[in-house]
Formats: sequence, structure tokens, C-alpha cells
Amino acid sequence: MLTSLADLPMRKASGPKLAVLTAYDYPTARVLDEAGVDLLLVGDSLGMVVLGLPDTTGVTMEMMLHHTTAVCRGAKRAPVIADLPFASYLTAETAVSNAKRLMECGAACVKLEGGVSMLPQVEAIIAAGIPFVGHVGMLPQSVKEEGGYKKKGKTTESIEHLLADVRALDQAGAAAIVLESIVPEVAARMTAEVKASTIGIGAGSGTDGQVLVTPDLLGSFPWFRPPFAKARADVAGETLRAVREYMAEVQG
Repeated sequence: MLTSLADLPMRKASGPKLAVLTAYDYPTARVLDEAGVDLLLVGDSLGMVVLGLPDTTGVTMEMMLHHTTAVCRGAKRAPVIADLPFASYLTAETAVSNAKRLMECGAACVKLEGGVSMLPQVEAIIAAGIPFVGHVGMLPQSVKEEGGYKKKGKTTESIEHLLADVRALDQAGAAAIVLESIVPEVAARMTAEVKASTIGIGAGSGTDGQVLVTPDLLGSFPWFRPPFAKARADVAGETLRAVREYMAEVQG
């Protein structure tokens, strides 16, 4: 199991693949850490699966600081990746300032969405001595501009754009790069072209690791589940059962 970001190159070279899950609170982080998960991601997906927002764009820095602090209390071993939320890295200066705030919560590294277009922010974060994780492909924070969640890498132009993004982040010094909703063959090609570890979500099995939103894995958010996510438990169903059993006992 991973204990430091410094172990990532060795894992890319010789395996096993990285197992990454999201966490938004202390008990979940502690359980996942004890289970041996390699990396924990405090994702801005908390906007939807914790706060009931329609997408990630309503997540604020204050929300991310709150949840990152809780997760870092629970994670004693696994490095924690913290998302920079929507509009928190519009300039290099604000990117560094907000990245420092997340690191002060106990995060091991920060993540933001975008490739070539975000290079000034990425380079500034890395120059400040803050470990960085990239995110290319489908970008949830851009869902309104793009008109929905769309698979990337279907056209020659899209493939070239993805390759340019991942190469730029790799050359800048990213420790890892999330590849989201990308045609599997393209994601595998991207993985082969960079030194950084790639972490796929909806991008096939050819990446250096996988990340899932933990409520999707556990079946604790039954109202929506992406097609690539396999629920391995039914926490929502068990919660309903336990609550109804309790109510029956109390109410006679």
C-alpha cells in the first residue's frame, strides 16, 4: 500500500495499480485508510453526493477546507489529494494561495482541472513546493459550458488536445493525473506517454490506477450511479432496513 507520493514512480513501473477512493468525512477516511486504499481524494464531487447540489460548480473553498480537514484527521497513512474547487484558481496567485490553504488542512497534494490552459497555475503551484495532481478529459467544473458530461477522445482533434494536455502537465512535474471519461484506447496511450501516474475514472483499465466516488462503490447514493461504477454493497438499502426495524420497535 502507498504511504508517500514518492512511491508513485515505482508503482507505475512495477505495479500493482493504484486503488483510489473519495472521502468527505472522518469516519469514511479512517475506514478507507485502514482498508489499505492507496490514495484518498477529497473531491468536489462532495457537492453532489454529500450536499445535494446539481453539480460541482457550487462547491466553495470553505466547503473544501472543512471536508479536507475532517478527512485528514481520519487518514493516518494514505496521502490525501484535495480538489481546488470551481473559480478558486482563476489566476496563478489565487491558485497558490488556495493550494496552501488546503495543504494547511493536512493534504499531501492538490488537484485542479485542465491542461495547457491551466499551465501558469500548475507551474506556480509546483514552484511553490506544493505537490500537484492534474485532471484532464471530462472536466466536471466545466459541465455548464460543455452542456453536459461527454466522453472525450472520439475525434482526432480531441485526441491531440488530450495528449497535449497530459504532456504539458507531465512536463510541469505533476505527480499524477486523473483521466476522466476518455475513450479507453486513448487513455492507455496517454498513460504510456507520461512519467506521471495516471488514475482513470470511466477511462478503461489501461491507466496506472482507478478512482471511484465511494458512495457509488458502496451503494449509499442510490439516486444516481454512473454506468462505469459497480456497487459492491447496498448501504442505502441496509440503512432503510435498519431505520424501519427501529421504527417498528419504537412504534410497537
